[in-house]
Amino acid sequence: MVTAWLSGLGIALPPSAVQEDLWEGYFAQHYTGARRALAKRIFTNSGVRTRQAVISPLLEDVSGWSTERRMRRYQVEAIPLGKAAVGRALADAGIAADELGLFAVCSCTGYATPGLDILLARDMGMSPSVQRLFVGHMGCYAALPGLGTVSDFVVARGKPALLLCAELTSLHLQPPGTRTDIQQIVSHALFSDAAAACVVTPSASGDLGYAISEVAAVTDTTTADHMTWEVTDAGFRMGLSPQVPVVLAAHVRNLVDDVLARRGLQVTDVDGWAIHPGGPKILDVVQEQLGLDDAALAASRGVLASYGNCSSPTVLLVLDALRRRKDPPRRIVMLAFGPGLTLYVTLLEGPTLGA
Repeated sequence: MVTAWLSGLGIALPPSAVQEDLWEGYFAQHYTGARRALAKRIFTNSGVRTRQAVISPLLEDVSGWSTERRMRRYQVEAIPLGKAAVGRALADAGIAADELGLFAVCSCTGYATPGLDILLARDMGMSPSVQRLFVGHMGCYAALPGLGTVSDFVVARGKPALLLCAELTSLHLQPPGTRTDIQQIVSHALFSDAAAACVVTPSASGDLGYAISEVAAVTDTTTADHMTWEVTDAGFRMGLSPQVPVVLAAHVRNLVDDVLARRGLQVTDVDGWAIHPGGPKILDVVQEQLGLDDAALAASRGVLASYGNCSSPTVLLVLDALRRRKDPPRRIVMLAFGPGLTLYVTLLEGPTLGA
């Protein structure tokens, strides 16, 4: 049976800004009294030190823009960012763009037709016969179902595939009238921009070399209103309930245990954890429920501190941090969470484990 191998990974980031500078130079001006004190506390305790943005509010304020104007800017900014991530992933895997059988794109922060899948396939020299898939509005966990889909293609067709996750959350800065809502404060304190691409092949190649062994999910539809991403006349607005960590706590251990059990494994058999850093409380809950030590969460907390929550690319940023260690893990569990509420898990195993 053909095995799908994660063979290449590429990251592309826009310019960075310091969290404290964003607060002092922009956000602090939009709050007064007790609400200002609360907002500053949220920014300070977000776990974020620096963030990336194609449009920094320190340089350009998009909060009054229409959704149409934001979508036009999305296309302008996302194409070069996506191109850089795709090019780096292909080089990492050691394959050419015209060898790809499928090109999939995940993004929930911008829409246009022709979209990133069409324009990047053209600009990167992919074959006219390459199959394309665009996945939108799945949010922070989209990389893992995206990875599952391209893996299934590779197994079924025996051809390489590429997944790109590109998110520009900075385009959705909300107008001052809605910004005092606590959910908007949290959103503006956490979210950031990034693009990440990965190449999946039917045989081990490149420098990454992890077999995609398992992909699974659980969705608690009774809490569907806990996380929302609404299209409004002033961009997309995040809804984020403080109950999200509670829901994750109820499901994450069973999901991870069930997936590991399929391979005869337990949590203690995993030496790498790529957990989507949706925020400090989410990481705290996952650590507690899985009984992990601080070292297991170091990569996720490091990504949150350096890059913020970039939505769908973020878990791939954590994977990139793990693989760059002096002694990369042999077995990695990737976890991501998003609207639904949905939890996704993917098990990666090194060449001697997953072949």
